[in-house]
Amino acid sequence: MTGTRFTIEVRPRIPAELARLQELAGDLYFSWDRYTRGLFYYLDPTLWEECRHNPKVFLRRVSQKRLEEAMRDRAFLEEYQRTLAYHDIYLNESRQLGAKHTLGDQLVAYFCAEFGLHESLPVYSGGLGILAGDFCKAASDIALPFVGVGLFYRAGNLSQTIDEHGHQQSHHEPVDPEDLPIRPARGADGNQVAVSVALPQGEVRIAVWHVKAGHTNLYLLDTDVPENSGPDRAITQQLYPADKEARLRQEIVMGIGGVRALRALGLNPTVWHINEGHPCLMLLERCRELVHGGMAFHAAVEAVAAASVFTTHTPVAAGHQVYDVGLMRAYFADFIRDLGINDAEFLELGANGNGNEFNLTTFALRCCRYYNGVSKIHRRVAAELECHVWPEIPVAENPIGAITNGIHVPTFLARNWFGVLDDPGWHNEMLNPEYWRRIEAIPDATFWGVRMSLKANLLAECRRLTELRCRRLGNSEAQINSATELLRRPDDVMVIGFARRFATYKRATLLFDDPERLRRLLGQSQRPVLLIFAGRAHPNDDPGKELIRRIHEFCAQPGFQGRILLLEGYDLALARKLVAGADLWVNVPEYPLEASGTSGMKAAINGSVNLSILDGWWAEAFNGRNGWGLQPHTAESRPELRRQMEAKELLDALENQVLPLYFNKTAGYSEGWVKLAKESMSSVIPRYNAQRMVVDYIDQLYFLAAGSAQKLLADNGAGARQLAQWKQVVRRHWHGVSLRRIDAGLSKLHHGEAFTAAVAVNLNGLRDTDIIVECLLGKPTEDGEVGNCTKHILGASGTDGADTLFRGAIPMELSGLIAYKIRAYPSHPLLCRRFEMGFMKWV
Repeated sequence: MTGTRFTIEVRPRIPAELARLQELAGDLYFSWDRYTRGLFYYLDPTLWEECRHNPKVFLRRVSQKRLEEAMRDRAFLEEYQRTLAYHDIYLNESRQLGAKHTLGDQLVAYFCAEFGLHESLPVYSGGLGILAGDFCKAASDIALPFVGVGLFYRAGNLSQTIDEHGHQQSHHEPVDPEDLPIRPARGADGNQVAVSVALPQGEVRIAVWHVKAGHTNLYLLDTDVPENSGPDRAITQQLYPADKEARLRQEIVMGIGGVRALRALGLNPTVWHINEGHPCLMLLERCRELVHGGMAFHAAVEAVAAASVFTTHTPVAAGHQVYDVGLMRAYFADFIRDLGINDAEFLELGANGNGNEFNLTTFALRCCRYYNGVSKIHRRVAAELECHVWPEIPVAENPIGAITNGIHVPTFLARNWFGVLDDPGWHNEMLNPEYWRRIEAIPDATFWGVRMSLKANLLAECRRLTELRCRRLGNSEAQINSATELLRRPDDVMVIGFARRFATYKRATLLFDDPERLRRLLGQSQRPVLLIFAGRAHPNDDPGKELIRRIHEFCAQPGFQGRILLLEGYDLALARKLVAGADLWVNVPEYPLEASGTSGMKAAINGSVNLSILDGWWAEAFNGRNGWGLQPHTAESRPELRRQMEAKELLDALENQVLPLYFNKTAGYSEGWVKLAKESMSSVIPRYNAQRMVVDYIDQLYFLAAGSAQKLLADNGAGARQLAQWKQVVRRHWHGVSLRRIDAGLSKLHHGEAFTAAVAVNLNGLRDTDIIVECLLGKPTEDGEVGNCTKHILGASGTDGADTLFRGAIPMELSGLIAYKIRAYPSHPLLCRRFEMGFMKWV
């Protein structure tokens, strides 16, 4: 057939009786509410899949006849009314968790470069976006006053295909706002809110879009408007442009434009949360606001920093945004002038030891007072990586904290589990570990049956995707049958999943370091194993794309055909099926580069079992009964030998522990495996869910930031001015501060006696109230430090010439050999964090 094909979309008229379907389609609450999604699926399951689970597009394409049938369908109408009732209750009730962890009416603004709430809103790329989307959902679940700010990427998310040679092909799929659960953000005048930012090339206009997700409002910024030039319209076109200057322009729009957008919407947050460094230029705009209000720049920094929370996710230096100082001068010359400072003062905020660079992470750490990594191990890595911000503070004590990531359980828990849990109130038990022990009471046969149904769903989807790809590549039916043989045997085959971003440190090919041994493990006829890979590499990450090509090569080798599957088109929808259906979830990052990781959490809550390196979240979650933890060989300095040792132990675990346990099916299933899988669910759900994560941010950071901001901004910013002036004095004098010990230095005493520590401090012009002198007392450690120490403050007790004396009687309640050290650091009642200045002197 020849000729040009034209299309026209014939839209139905939604009956008045079903009018609220459009309301449900416009609220991303549907992305984690199975009842809402079930309505659309019930109307037309085939169309629902064709529309890629996008209810807005679905309602434009569902047939008029089907809608009219639904109006007469009692079962549908009952489900429709029940769904509306649940939706209204959710939006109107005060959530149980919110009542316990409330900031009152104080608003939190959460800035992030990407938000992965659902595949129908393609403004995300990977783990950072999914984490941000889960954060929004959990904030909604506890009714936290919360807004998100990000960018509207008109090119949408990159879709992925893999050609016959294993090369990843990335395709942009431009999106139309009419197709998305998004609407113009309107101001009091009813028009779409728009703001602007100044760039060296001229003024850039920014339109603001609104996304509703339950209680949470997300605002996305868009420069693709008629008023802008072509290059300016392209600023928000796609995620993470490779060109540095294009990236900086995008970050100016996000950070500076984001603050202006919130102001234009009449929103005045109390707490400002910066998720990774991309949006951190918002700190400059908030300083500019205060400077224009009459506050000096350094006082403005203190006021802004006190209200700001910064989360870093990147454990390697190369992953942080760094710009040439010349580029920063070019883009911020006017801004620097508006702030009332000079180039040197501005550039110092982002200086990280290289005089030609401006580091956004360093800038964020200097201009925020509350900061965290995303696991306990990552906290230590980040503290070491960023120690230049607090140069005199021991790494273990610098102010970076740790809040381990979590996942949104209602989004990623497969609906098959809902009936088994047999309690519609489980959503309110997210922080109750005892409640989740009830999983142990699920009959083993029932538990195994759910697991097999989830695996069958996964394998059916894998078969569909594999057949589509094979036919696109021109493979024969025989080749297709060979590639999909094990996909027809969900009850027999064990499925191992590996799905995440293809980055070199995640070591996707570690399993293939001993291909003959792996071939033997996968090829046992009585113990069939299927290894499924899925994920995408960044379009500019050639090493990551090479990993995909190598896996593709292995898929075609004798002994691996049909035993290894490489899926293309990885997105949220496929991820949900993979984490729910895999029997074993493998994660083998190069320690300690896995900041947190969340795919293993999503697998665990569905009864999959983790086999992972003890890095990121798994180092905290592994309890010896919920999976397997592989100890990283950190003592081995040679990377190639370390990899060799860890690859061997991975295959050892598979051969000697995992496969024997799984295939020991004495009752039609493995009782030992079911016990392990139940423990996986019950131990992970209450500890690694997004509600726990958000509550931790509220309790550990948001409360503190709100209180600090209130203190510094009271009386027209008097506290901020006082603190800034005090810090300037300390910075001028600290270099001359010194300590010398003047007590007798007892070498022995009896338990219960006290010894007097005394030091003379040359304050170099500071007052005795400007510092704290502290004695650390504990057991000596092999590295010359004081372990498990207690801290005792020495009080000022007069002068000795130019020195001020500090002394204190310290009761000796320990026994044996005791060590102590004496130090001093600046102190002021308005400091947000004890060591925020980064200064410390030792005897």
